[in-house]
Amino acid sequence: MGKVKVAILGSGNIGTDLMVKLGRSEVLELTTVIGIDPNSDGLKKARELGYETIDSGLKGFLERPELADIVFDATSAKAHIRHAKLLREAGKQVLDLTPAAVGPLVVPPVNIKEHVDADNINLITCGGQATIPMVHAIHAVQPVEYAEIVATISSKSAGPGTRANIDEFTETTARGIEKIGGARVGKAIIILNPAEPPIMMRDTIHVLVKGDHVDEVGITRSIKEMEKQVQEYVPGYKLRQEPIFNGNHVTVFIEVEGAGDYLPKYSGNLDIMTAAAVKVAEEWAKRKISQAIV
Repeated sequence: MGKVKVAILGSGNIGTDLMVKLGRSEVLELTTVIGIDPNSDGLKKARELGYETIDSGLKGFLERPELADIVFDATSAKAHIRHAKLLREAGKQVLDLTPAAVGPLVVPPVNIKEHVDADNINLITCGGQATIPMVHAIHAVQPVEYAEIVATISSKSAGPGTRANIDEFTETTARGIEKIGGARVGKAIIILNPAEPPIMMRDTIHVLVKGDHVDEVGITRSIKEMEKQVQEYVPGYKLRQEPIFNGNHVTVFIEVEGAGDYLPKYSGNLDIMTAAAVKVAEEWAKRKISQAIV
């Protein structure tokens, strides 16, 4: 068995960035890009690169389901609820890049192995992908009672989809902080910063750990190990400084620089989502290929 065929649903910025990243994959073969506007930049670029394009939305793809086994949904939370049902009925595995949270919430270095057989995986939010690994890293050393994350992104990298899904962002991210990060209580805040020139994505993670003694050495080591794991698929992900300890309060500062594939480098919030989506899809593909060989 060769590469596993995939399709992108949504021809906006995220879908177009995915197109570039998938072109480098050793196990995924992008065949199709699906949109609703034949004149969108994404569909134009897809045609130029020789991919199949569909401008009648999901309906057009479902008329030709043989085009792909895995579908990346880069539309909106509300649209994904409808898409998830239709794609499940068509027997497709789906990677949800919206905050719809239909399927299990997944952060690649934390819990992908638990969901390699899922038919729908939710990638939470950009804030979740950037901060949950750190909450998990702290929780792995010492129980986390409370975790609050503040995701600050350039307003220029927040498109209409992001702006329409603010409520879903905070709710889904908070749920991920608890379910995946391990915090007993989680809270998420997003800030759209209009500064010029545009700022890089920056995330602040405030954590309260349980216990009278805080294992500062163990927590710092765990945080730095997690930083390296995320950097394997998001090279621009980094700690801005050493973790700060104040009693049982731990503060971590993260910066995410995009790869600059299609989006500007300051759009790390979008880049971390597309990079995580490709990472998960590659794990799915490797499993499919190994099963076919056996």
